[in-house]
Formats: sequence, structure tokens, C-alpha cells
Amino acid sequence: MKPSYLDNLRRGVLRQRTQDALSRLAACDLCPRRCGVNRLGAEIGICRTGRNAWVSDADAHFGEEEPLVGTHGSGTIFFTHCSLGCCFCQNYDISHLGAGREVSAETLAASMLRLQEKGCHNINLVTPSHVVPQILEALMIAAENGLRIPLVYNTSAYDRVETLALLDGIVDIYMPDFKFWDSETAGATCDAADYPEIAKAAIREMHRQVGDLTLNAEGLAVRGLLVRHLVLPENLAGTDRVMAFLANDISKDTYVNIMNQYYPCGTASRIPALKRKITTAEFEAAIDMARKAGIHRLDRRRRAFIVW
Repeated sequence: MKPSYLDNLRRGVLRQRTQDALSRLAACDLCPRRCGVNRLGAEIGICRTGRNAWVSDADAHFGEEEPLVGTHGSGTIFFTHCSLGCCFCQNYDISHLGAGREVSAETLAASMLRLQEKGCHNINLVTPSHVVPQILEALMIAAENGLRIPLVYNTSAYDRVETLALLDGIVDIYMPDFKFWDSETAGATCDAADYPEIAKAAIREMHRQVGDLTLNAEGLAVRGLLVRHLVLPENLAGTDRVMAFLANDISKDTYVNIMNQYYPCGTASRIPALKRKITTAEFEAAIDMARKAGIHRLDRRRRAFIVW
């Protein structure tokens, strides 16, 4: 199965989407924050990113979900800054402290092509929500120069449906987190009380575009939805309700990675429940919640973090 963006490159759709997305930077409303700043000029909003994207790292990564890694790894591109900004982000130096460098569309395209040349099975765009126009701009260059592997949109799910529409027929694999069910928790950890409703709408749109996760004969993901969920202490993430939503509102065939690697970093310790790692019992309970909800496609790969 060839990536969706190739047909849309040939038909001129990718070029039009790129132009439409770039024009929105003039009064930016790409993410739910809707700062309205002119990123084509000298202004920056919550994402602290102007006309060009910032990238922290781009390399083959083997710690991702099993259908993404294969034998040669997932070609991850870590974008600097974030429009959500979780206080416990495990990439705090990238998302909050700005580790990385500004890159042109040509440089970003070259990174995509280099990852393909290394044998990576996909291009995995990490924290892409605030740089959708820049991604489309680079993708057009890369595809014109031979990019032929699936595109993974690896996001917090704090995404506007209107922005995701720009990616319809462009992104092959959506990999959102569903972080919290409760708006109070989202407000306390991210100053985004609207996160649960935004995430539900975004994940519905992602599934509408690409459906359930499809694997090829080698067990590699080629298209579809893959949802991540980080277990938090004291069920602060609302795992039972998140799993029920995925099973009942999206699909019982949703591929889900329930993650056990939470540990207090960033400024997480200001929230009493987040001052500790999760326990083994909490993680096992989360797995049971998913199974009881009817979710049966659980990623078998476990992160290399020790739970108490």
C-alpha cells in the first residue's frame, strides 16, 4: 500500500493544502489555543514557534510501538515546543525548555529523506500540532524527491478538527495520546480544561479519516489509528472511561498502547498525586480496564521503565 500523500501530490491537493495551511499562520488558529498571532511576521504565541519549525532530533527510534518499529526503526522527528504543555512531560527539555534548532522546509524534507535512506519504516512526526503548515511544506519537497514511506502523526490529541482536515488523505497513521478524561485534571496539568472534549472530537476525526490500524504481511503499520494512553497514579487519567470511549465511540478494534512509564518530572510534583511513579497494581488494573471495555488489540511492547 503506497502512502496516501503520493496521489494527492500528483493531483495538486498537497500543494493547495500547504498554501491553505501557511496562510493560517498570519492569524494563527491551528491549535485549540487560537492565539491569533502573526507567525509569518515576528510574533509567536503559546507554541513559541514562528514561520519555521524547530526540531530537537531526527533519527531511527526503536522504543515505539511494535507495528512502527519493525527491524529498522521508526523515523522520528521531534518538534520543539508544544501547544499543550503538560507539567509532567517526559520530554520537558524539548516541549518546555526549547531544546532544538530552527529548520527550513528544505532541511526538514532532507531529514525525512535521510530517515527513509536509513531504512526506517515510517516518518514519525512527534508533537506536530503547531507545525502542520511547515510539515506539509516539507512533505511536498520530500515527496517530489522520492519519499515513499507512511507518515505518522504522533500527537497529544489537542488538535482542532479544522486543522486535521488539512491532513485528510495526507497522513497515513494517526497516533494520538488520550491523556485525561477529566477536565479538572487537564486544567491542573496543562491549563487546558477543554482537553477531554477536544481530544474526543480529534480522535473521532482521525478514525474517520484512516479507520482501524491496518498491518502489512510483515506486521508493520501502513494505515489507521493507534492510541496511546499513559497510566497516571490514582487513576488520575480516567483510564476506565477513556477505554470505554474508545471501545464504544471509536471501535473495539482500536489498537491501544497502555503505557507504564509515568514518573514525576518537569513540575509534576506540585500536584500531590503526581509525586510518585505508578504501582504495578495500578498498571495491571489499567490493562484490566481496557479488556473489560472490549479493547483487545493491546501493544505488547513495554517501555523500559520500572514500576513500583
